[in-house]
Amino acid sequence: MGQTNRPIFWRDPRMPYVELRKVEDGRQVCYAPHTHVQWSMGAITGGQSTFLYGDSAYQVAAGSLVLINPERVHACNPIDGQPWAYFMLYVDRHWLARLLFQAGLFGAPHWRDMPYDVVESPRYFADFCAMAEFLMSRTADIVAKEHRLRNFLIDFLTGQAGTSAQWPVAEELPERLAAVADHLDAHCTDHLALEELSAWAGYSPSYFIRAFKTHFGLTPHAYQINRRVQRGQQNLKQGVSVAEAALESGFSDQPHFQRLFKRLVAATPGDYTRVQQPSASQTRETGNWPPAEALTPGSNSEGSPGC
Repeated sequence: MGQTNRPIFWRDPRMPYVELRKVEDGRQVCYAPHTHVQWSMGAITGGQSTFLYGDSAYQVAAGSLVLINPERVHACNPIDGQPWAYFMLYVDRHWLARLLFQAGLFGAPHWRDMPYDVVESPRYFADFCAMAEFLMSRTADIVAKEHRLRNFLIDFLTGQAGTSAQWPVAEELPERLAAVADHLDAHCTDHLALEELSAWAGYSPSYFIRAFKTHFGLTPHAYQINRRVQRGQQNLKQGVSVAEAALESGFSDQPHFQRLFKRLVAATPGDYTRVQQPSASQTRETGNWPPAEALTPGSNSEGSPGC
């Protein structure tokens, strides 16, 4: 079977804290700068691409691992239309924080940004790709998948903890900008005028845009669109139709939603809903699944990923 330029998504409702994306031919995969609420890790499995991450710019190639903290603006794109391929894993940060706390890597079961962005390690690259293929297997047992994921993350992040990488210092966010961001999060589907937001922050419109972008990496409008698309992804994961997801996410019509969805997710809403299905043997009940420590109320409510 030849390579496909359509992304392949894997997710399972019994492991709602993780999602995986596979792209075999990424020449047409282009992303606008965006964020997602999960922690994510990717492996370049073929070719090379650009990787913009905050203020840093990289050229990554087959064998590279990239790591992206939640809410960090980033974009990955092909170089001059050349082929490239990758896996991207998205993990609920609250679930991961608890896992790392249990493993002794975090001092508390609360998320903190990690200092890693690009890792070059043949061993961890091979382990990550093997784990990703195992998650996508149509025959592997769901409990075995969960164990494989946990074991890889603990092993990999334990190894990185021994490096000299400097942990980032939490940014001091101005209270007024934080309040505006919270308002955009809660009301992303509403029409919010720039003048209203800037007045609420106590800034002139032009200064407000500059200050907001300095701290969040996106203009207020781009931030709101990003949140709307994330809400659309969450709706699609829950089985909502594309047309209904568009309206519930604050878009005036379905074509507008589809254009912006593809721009930020590099996949159409239809692609996103076509999830690789487990085999019949995989869908059997697995007792008290998921484990009690895997989820707490609200821990699997994060929005869905782009790149």
